[in-house]
Amino acid sequence: MAADVADAVAALDAFDVSYETNPMGTVIETDDVGVLFDACEAAHRAVDADRVSTVLKVDDKRTSTASASAKVERVEAALGREAKRERE
Repeated sequence: MAADVADAVAALDAFDVSYETNPMGTVIETDDVGVLFDACEAAHRAVDADRVSTVLKVDDKRTSTASASAKVERVEAALGREAKRERE
């Protein structure tokens, strides 16, 4: 599935969005919900497969401009370390 995911992620480059792919999905950030929907549609259509599943969760916090990375940084500050650990 890596090639299909790569096709979907590559389609995001045509839009004014920031994104980060992780093992469970891709977090997309933009100031315009219309751009978000357009980018998600393009990513969905970029996958050439018999079946495509796209899950969209929108967090529209209108009283804050904090980015996803800033949220992770605050968790790491509270932990006193990176919020990541590799199994040995």
